[in-house]
Amino acid sequence: MKFLHTSDWHLGRAFHRVNLLGAQAVFIDHLIETVRAHEVDAVLVAGDVYDRAVPPLPAVELYDRALHRLADLGVPTVMISGNHDSARRLGVGAGLIDRAGIHLRTDPAGCADPVVLADAHGDVALYGLPYLEPALVKDEFSAQKVSHEAVLGAAMDRIRADLAARAPGTRSIVLAHAFVTGGQASDSERDITVGGVEAVPASVFDGVDYAALGHLHGCQTINERVRYSGSPLAYSFSEADHRKTMWLIELGAQGEIAAAERIDTPVPRALARLRGRLEHLLEDPAHQEHEDAWVEATLTDPVRPDDPMARLAARFPHTLTLAFDPEGRREETGASYAQRLRGRTDQEIAEDFVAHVRGGGHADEAERAVLQGAFDDVRADDSHRETHR
Repeated sequence: MKFLHTSDWHLGRAFHRVNLLGAQAVFIDHLIETVRAHEVDAVLVAGDVYDRAVPPLPAVELYDRALHRLADLGVPTVMISGNHDSARRLGVGAGLIDRAGIHLRTDPAGCADPVVLADAHGDVALYGLPYLEPALVKDEFSAQKVSHEAVLGAAMDRIRADLAARAPGTRSIVLAHAFVTGGQASDSERDITVGGVEAVPASVFDGVDYAALGHLHGCQTINERVRYSGSPLAYSFSEADHRKTMWLIELGAQGEIAAAERIDTPVPRALARLRGRLEHLLEDPAHQEHEDAWVEATLTDPVRPDDPMARLAARFPHTLTLAFDPEGRREETGASYAQRLRGRTDQEIAEDFVAHVRGGGHADEAERAVLQGAFDDVRADDSHRETHR
């Protein structure tokens, strides 16, 4: 049985100031053609369908057209909500849409209610596990603590129990939206840290034949049975080196991964991260290949040049961001502010602030606990408001 695994569409998102809805529509065209050309048996969409809880109307219209086209193909689609989606909004009409072969799984309580497909070798149970905000679902799953690992582990226990009650030899797939240990993040994913921990071990998915993951925007293989499809488009310059793809997975008669192929998605425009003195960037012939790319430029001139953006745009008309990191500054004052923050969590930044205003001395254990509790409360409140507004 063949499955097309995709995720993180982020419909309605822009790339800096560039509207990507047209590129997202091209991706949907490509998705439909891939399903048709490869005779796919089911489509798996592992969350973050939209970029925000209340998406713009054109994004909703594109989503609606995508569902109609998938339904017209007669190919079942299983779709879960991600941390960017409003689960309740995405799940509106799920019971009715289900009749058209579009199976929305946005309610954590229904995670052990699979979509069951069949082929010549028997049944395949597809479980949709939407993004689980630990503070909001802890009681639902009777989790021992508020953490991603605890709630995801409890949800998977339910799935394994349901699977064990099915006919012997039933194959299984789970869709999940989480940060799994070993995955490589980029700058465009929203932080989901809770209690200082955001990653869960891949072993949480033991017992199922394939875990189709969403959340991380780079296509990657955690192990043979646990994979991220990544986003179909680049949503930050940190993804400049990504090859954007979907996974075409073939599940064998015994639940083995008989084949795993990456299907490239359309690239609206290449990305380039350029660094150097302005005159060098404008004159170096090696940069000719980037002249039609979306450009992130970092100028290292000791003195800020006159009118740098306009001069860059003369050669690189699609320059989107411009930063300055003068040569010698790092030796004199350390890394730039942006560099110091890159890759750091909200908790770490807050602890640095405590040390700064104190004039030295790190936050102690009690202070760290207070800060972490505040961040967890804000994150849970944001999720609650997005879900219920």
